Amino acid sequence: MPPATPESISSRSPRVSAARRLAKRNFRGKERLFLAEGPQAVREAAVHRGTAAHRGTGAATLVELFATPEAAERYADIIGAARDAGARVHLADEQVVADISTTVTPQGLVGVCRFLDTPFEEILAARPRLVAVLAHVRDPGNAGTVLRCADAAGAEAVVLTDASVDLYNPKAVRASVGSLFHLPVAVGVPVEHAVAALRDTGVRVLAADGAGDRDLDDELDHGTMGGPTAWIFGNEAWGLPEETRALTDAVVRVPIHGKAESLNLATAAAVCLYASARAQRAVGGCRSVTESQ
Repeated sequence: MPPATPESISSRSPRVSAARRLAKRNFRGKERLFLAEGPQAVREAAVHRGTAAHRGTGAATLVELFATPEAAERYADIIGAARDAGARVHLADEQVVADISTTVTPQGLVGVCRFLDTPFEEILAARPRLVAVLAHVRDPGNAGTVLRCADAAGAEAVVLTDASVDLYNPKAVRASVGSLFHLPVAVGVPVEHAVAALRDTGVRVLAADGAGDRDLDDELDHGTMGGPTAWIFGNEAWGLPEETRALTDAVVRVPIHGKAESLNLATAAAVCLYASARAQRAVGGCRSVTESQ
Protein backbone atom coordinates (compact mmCIF):
# COMPACT_ATOMS: atom_id res chain seq x y z
CA MET A 1 0.00 0.00 0.00
CA PRO A 2 1.24 3.55 -0.68
CA PRO A 3 2.05 5.85 2.22
CA ALA A 4 -0.81 7.84 3.79
CA THR A 5 0.85 11.11 2.83
CA PRO A 6 2.96 11.93 -0.24
CA GLU A 7 6.69 11.33 0.02
CA SER A 8 9.09 14.20 -0.64
CA ILE A 9 11.57 13.49 -3.40
CA SER A 10 14.61 15.25 -4.84
CA SER A 11 16.05 15.55 -8.32
CA ARG A 12 18.72 12.97 -7.42
CA SER A 13 16.19 10.23 -6.81
CA PRO A 14 16.37 7.24 -9.17
CA ARG A 15 12.56 7.52 -9.46
CA VAL A 16 12.91 10.98 -10.99
CA SER A 17 15.58 9.78 -13.41
CA ALA A 18 13.44 6.81 -14.44
CA ALA A 19 10.41 9.04 -15.05
CA ARG A 20 12.46 11.55 -17.02
CA ARG A 21 13.65 8.81 -19.39
CA LEU A 22 10.06 8.05 -20.39
CA ALA A 23 10.12 11.12 -22.62
CA LYS A 24 12.03 8.88 -25.06
CA ARG A 25 10.21 6.25 -27.09
CA ASN A 26 12.77 3.48 -26.63
CA PHE A 27 12.55 3.73 -22.84
CA ARG A 28 8.76 3.80 -22.97
CA GLY A 29 8.75 0.63 -25.03
CA LYS A 30 11.24 -1.12 -22.79
CA GLU A 31 9.40 -0.29 -19.56
CA ARG A 32 5.87 -0.27 -21.06
CA LEU A 33 5.25 2.95 -19.19
CA PHE A 34 4.39 6.46 -20.35
CA LEU A 35 3.85 9.95 -18.94
CA ALA A 36 0.49 11.66 -18.44
CA GLU A 37 0.65 15.35 -17.55
CA GLY A 38 -1.85 17.78 -16.11
CA PRO A 39 -4.91 17.34 -13.89
CA GLN A 40 -7.30 16.02 -16.55
CA ALA A 41 -5.03 13.24 -17.80
CA VAL A 42 -3.87 12.25 -14.32
CA ARG A 43 -7.45 12.19 -12.99
CA GLU A 44 -8.50 9.86 -15.82
CA ALA A 45 -5.45 7.65 -15.35
CA ALA A 46 -6.14 7.31 -11.62
CA VAL A 47 -9.58 5.77 -12.20
CA HIS A 48 -8.65 3.69 -15.25
CA ARG A 49 -8.39 -0.05 -14.65
CA GLY A 50 -8.70 -3.38 -16.38
CA THR A 51 -6.88 -2.64 -19.63
CA ALA A 52 -5.61 -5.36 -21.92
CA ALA A 53 -2.04 -4.84 -20.77
CA HIS A 54 -2.84 -6.00 -17.24
CA ARG A 55 -6.38 -7.35 -17.42
CA GLY A 56 -7.35 -9.53 -14.52
CA THR A 57 -4.69 -8.20 -12.16
CA GLY A 58 -6.91 -5.51 -10.64
CA ALA A 59 -4.05 -3.03 -11.08
CA ALA A 60 -4.72 0.59 -11.96
CA THR A 61 -3.14 2.29 -14.94
CA LEU A 62 -1.52 5.01 -12.82
CA VAL A 63 1.48 3.65 -10.95
CA GLU A 64 3.32 6.78 -9.81
CA LEU A 65 2.57 10.49 -9.45
CA PHE A 66 4.86 13.48 -9.06
CA ALA A 67 3.24 16.66 -7.75
CA THR A 68 4.36 20.06 -6.57
CA PRO A 69 3.09 21.04 -3.10
CA GLU A 70 0.87 23.71 -4.69
CA ALA A 71 -0.64 21.22 -7.15
CA ALA A 72 -1.12 18.64 -4.41
CA GLU A 73 -3.12 21.17 -2.41
CA ARG A 74 -5.11 22.44 -5.39
CA TYR A 75 -5.90 18.96 -6.69
CA ALA A 76 -6.33 17.12 -3.41
CA ASP A 77 -9.06 14.98 -4.99
CA ILE A 78 -6.60 13.72 -7.62
CA ILE A 79 -3.97 12.98 -4.99
CA GLY A 80 -6.58 11.00 -3.08
CA ALA A 81 -7.68 9.11 -6.21
CA ALA A 82 -4.06 8.29 -7.02
CA ARG A 83 -3.49 6.89 -3.53
CA ASP A 84 -6.74 4.93 -3.75
CA ALA A 85 -5.48 3.45 -7.02
CA GLY A 86 -2.34 2.21 -5.32
CA ALA A 87 -0.01 4.72 -6.96
CA ARG A 88 2.99 6.02 -5.11
CA VAL A 89 2.70 9.79 -4.74
CA HIS A 90 5.79 12.00 -4.55
CA LEU A 91 5.98 15.67 -3.57
CA ALA A 92 8.65 17.52 -5.51
CA ASP A 93 9.57 21.13 -6.06
CA GLU A 94 8.61 22.91 -9.28
CA GLN A 95 12.00 22.38 -10.91
CA VAL A 96 11.93 18.62 -10.37
CA VAL A 97 8.43 18.33 -11.84
CA ALA A 98 9.44 20.60 -14.71
CA ASP A 99 12.43 18.36 -15.43
CA ILE A 100 10.12 15.35 -15.75
CA SER A 101 7.48 17.24 -17.70
CA THR A 102 7.67 17.64 -21.49
CA THR A 103 5.59 20.84 -21.60
CA VAL A 104 6.79 24.43 -21.63
CA THR A 105 4.42 25.38 -18.80
CA PRO A 106 3.97 22.35 -16.51
CA GLN A 107 0.78 22.16 -14.44
CA GLY A 108 2.43 20.56 -11.44
CA LEU A 109 1.22 16.97 -11.93
CA VAL A 110 3.01 14.24 -13.90
CA GLY A 111 1.86 10.65 -13.74
CA VAL A 112 3.63 7.46 -14.77
CA CYS A 113 1.16 5.07 -16.38
CA ARG A 114 1.13 1.52 -17.67
CA PHE A 115 0.63 0.97 -21.40
CA LEU A 116 -3.07 0.50 -22.07
CA ASP A 117 -3.40 -0.40 -25.76
CA THR A 118 -5.86 -3.17 -26.60
CA PRO A 119 -5.12 -6.10 -28.94
CA PHE A 120 -6.78 -5.53 -32.31
CA GLU A 121 -8.47 -8.92 -32.04
CA GLU A 122 -10.30 -7.80 -28.90
CA ILE A 123 -11.59 -4.73 -30.69
CA LEU A 124 -12.91 -6.90 -33.52
CA ALA A 125 -14.52 -9.32 -31.09
CA ALA A 126 -16.52 -6.45 -29.56
CA ARG A 127 -18.08 -5.81 -33.01
CA PRO A 128 -17.71 -2.02 -32.95
CA ARG A 129 -20.05 0.14 -35.01
CA LEU A 130 -17.74 3.15 -35.35
CA VAL A 131 -13.95 3.01 -35.59
CA ALA A 132 -11.28 5.59 -36.44
CA VAL A 133 -8.18 4.20 -38.17
CA LEU A 134 -5.09 6.42 -38.28
CA ALA A 135 -2.91 5.40 -41.22
CA HIS A 136 0.36 7.23 -41.89
CA VAL A 137 -0.45 9.88 -39.27
CA ARG A 138 2.95 11.09 -38.11
CA ASP A 139 2.13 14.21 -36.10
CA PRO A 140 1.46 13.31 -32.44
CA GLY A 141 -0.74 16.36 -31.89
CA ASN A 142 -2.96 15.32 -34.79
CA ALA A 143 -3.13 11.74 -33.54
CA GLY A 144 -4.15 12.79 -30.05
CA THR A 145 -6.72 15.26 -31.34
CA VAL A 146 -8.32 12.68 -33.65
CA LEU A 147 -8.49 10.27 -30.72
CA ARG A 148 -10.29 12.98 -28.74
CA CYS A 149 -12.71 13.56 -31.65
CA ALA A 150 -13.40 9.83 -31.89
CA ASP A 151 -14.17 9.69 -28.18
CA ALA A 152 -16.49 12.71 -28.40
CA ALA A 153 -18.36 11.25 -31.39
CA GLY A 154 -18.96 7.99 -29.54
CA ALA A 155 -16.59 5.80 -31.55
CA GLU A 156 -15.93 2.47 -29.89
CA ALA A 157 -12.29 2.09 -30.92
CA VAL A 158 -9.28 3.74 -32.51
CA VAL A 159 -6.61 1.90 -34.47
CA LEU A 160 -3.12 3.27 -35.13
CA THR A 161 -1.40 1.50 -37.99
CA ASP A 162 2.24 0.49 -37.94
CA ALA A 163 3.08 3.53 -40.10
CA SER A 164 1.64 6.00 -37.58
CA VAL A 165 3.06 7.90 -34.64
CA ASP A 166 3.64 6.38 -31.19
CA LEU A 167 0.40 6.47 -29.18
CA TYR A 168 2.37 7.27 -26.02
CA ASN A 169 4.27 10.25 -27.41
CA PRO A 170 3.77 12.91 -24.71
CA LYS A 171 2.32 15.35 -27.23
CA ALA A 172 -0.22 12.76 -28.40
CA VAL A 173 -1.20 11.97 -24.80
CA ARG A 174 -1.68 15.69 -24.04
CA ALA A 175 -3.66 16.31 -27.23
CA SER A 176 -6.09 13.52 -26.34
CA VAL A 177 -7.00 15.47 -23.17
CA GLY A 178 -7.80 12.28 -21.28
CA SER A 179 -9.64 10.52 -24.12
CA LEU A 180 -6.79 8.04 -24.35
CA PHE A 181 -8.23 6.49 -21.18
CA HIS A 182 -11.82 6.31 -22.46
CA LEU A 183 -11.87 3.90 -25.39
CA PRO A 184 -9.90 0.93 -26.71
CA VAL A 185 -6.91 1.78 -28.88
CA ALA A 186 -4.95 -0.77 -30.92
CA VAL A 187 -1.44 0.04 -32.13
CA GLY A 188 0.98 -1.25 -34.75
CA VAL A 189 -1.65 -2.84 -37.00
CA PRO A 190 -0.73 -3.06 -40.72
CA VAL A 191 -3.32 -1.08 -42.65
CA GLU A 192 -3.99 -4.00 -45.02
CA HIS A 193 -4.78 -6.27 -42.08
CA ALA A 194 -6.92 -3.62 -40.39
CA VAL A 195 -9.09 -3.11 -43.48
CA ALA A 196 -9.49 -6.81 -44.24
CA ALA A 197 -10.31 -7.75 -40.66
CA LEU A 198 -12.81 -4.94 -40.20
CA ARG A 199 -14.52 -5.92 -43.44
CA ASP A 200 -14.72 -9.53 -42.26
CA THR A 201 -16.68 -8.37 -39.21
CA GLY A 202 -19.20 -6.52 -41.38
CA VAL A 203 -17.74 -3.04 -41.09
CA ARG A 204 -17.83 -0.73 -44.12
CA VAL A 205 -14.41 0.89 -44.52
CA LEU A 206 -14.29 4.47 -45.82
CA ALA A 207 -11.24 6.56 -46.63
CA ALA A 208 -11.48 10.26 -45.81
CA ASP A 209 -9.71 12.19 -48.55
CA GLY A 210 -10.18 15.65 -50.02
CA ALA A 211 -9.86 14.16 -53.49
CA GLY A 212 -12.48 11.48 -52.88
CA ASP A 213 -14.92 10.64 -55.64
CA ARG A 214 -17.86 10.51 -53.24
CA ASP A 215 -19.31 13.42 -51.30
CA LEU A 216 -20.12 13.06 -47.60
CA ASP A 217 -23.38 14.96 -48.01
CA ASP A 218 -24.45 12.61 -50.79
CA GLU A 219 -23.61 9.58 -48.68
CA LEU A 220 -25.82 10.93 -45.92
CA ASP A 221 -28.63 11.79 -48.32
CA HIS A 222 -28.53 8.30 -49.84
CA GLY A 223 -28.74 6.62 -46.44
CA THR A 224 -25.49 4.66 -46.74
CA MET A 225 -23.95 5.79 -43.46
CA GLY A 226 -26.11 3.97 -40.94
CA GLY A 227 -24.23 0.69 -40.72
CA PRO A 228 -21.01 -0.21 -38.90
CA THR A 229 -18.29 2.06 -40.29
CA ALA A 230 -14.54 2.52 -40.03
CA TRP A 231 -13.01 5.78 -41.22
CA ILE A 232 -9.39 5.79 -42.35
CA PHE A 233 -7.57 9.10 -41.88
CA GLY A 234 -4.17 9.77 -43.43
CA ASN A 235 -1.26 12.14 -43.19
CA GLU A 236 -2.33 15.79 -43.15
CA ALA A 237 0.37 16.86 -45.60
CA TRP A 238 -0.12 14.27 -48.33
CA GLY A 239 -3.29 12.39 -47.42
CA LEU A 240 -3.65 8.66 -48.03
CA PRO A 241 -1.50 6.74 -50.51
CA GLU A 242 -3.31 5.36 -53.53
CA GLU A 243 -2.67 1.80 -52.41
CA THR A 244 -4.45 2.51 -49.11
CA ARG A 245 -7.39 4.22 -50.78
CA ALA A 246 -7.73 1.22 -53.09
CA LEU A 247 -8.28 -1.08 -50.10
CA THR A 248 -11.40 0.72 -48.92
CA ASP A 249 -15.05 0.48 -49.90
CA ALA A 250 -15.21 4.15 -50.88
CA VAL A 251 -13.13 7.34 -50.80
CA VAL A 252 -15.22 10.15 -49.37
CA ARG A 253 -14.52 13.88 -49.34
CA VAL A 254 -15.92 16.44 -46.93
CA PRO A 255 -17.60 19.08 -49.12
CA ILE A 256 -16.07 22.56 -49.06
CA HIS A 257 -18.92 25.03 -49.46
CA GLY A 258 -16.82 28.14 -48.97
CA LYS A 259 -13.42 29.27 -50.25
CA ALA A 260 -11.20 27.30 -47.83
CA GLU A 261 -8.54 25.26 -49.60
CA SER A 262 -9.04 22.28 -47.29
CA LEU A 263 -9.75 21.13 -43.75
CA ASN A 264 -7.09 20.04 -41.32
CA LEU A 265 -6.97 16.42 -40.27
CA ALA A 266 -8.71 16.73 -36.91
CA THR A 267 -11.52 18.89 -38.29
CA ALA A 268 -12.17 16.50 -41.17
CA ALA A 269 -12.11 13.56 -38.75
CA ALA A 270 -14.64 15.24 -36.48
CA VAL A 271 -17.00 15.96 -39.39
CA CYS A 272 -16.80 12.37 -40.70
CA LEU A 273 -17.15 10.67 -37.33
CA TYR A 274 -20.08 12.81 -36.27
CA ALA A 275 -21.80 12.21 -39.63
CA SER A 276 -21.56 8.47 -39.03
CA ALA A 277 -22.64 8.76 -35.41
CA ARG A 278 -25.74 10.74 -36.34
CA ALA A 279 -26.67 8.36 -39.15
CA GLN A 280 -26.23 5.31 -36.92
CA ARG A 281 -28.40 6.75 -34.19
CA ALA A 282 -31.08 7.67 -36.71
CA VAL A 283 -31.41 4.13 -38.07
CA GLY A 284 -30.54 2.01 -35.04
CA GLY A 285 -31.28 4.02 -31.95
CA CYS A 286 -28.12 2.68 -30.30
CA ARG A 287 -24.41 3.19 -30.68
CA SER A 288 -23.14 -0.35 -30.24
CA VAL A 289 -23.94 -3.81 -31.44
CA THR A 290 -22.99 -5.17 -28.05
CA GLU A 291 -25.30 -2.73 -26.26
CA SER A 292 -28.24 -3.83 -28.41
CA GLN A 293 -27.92 -7.52 -27.65
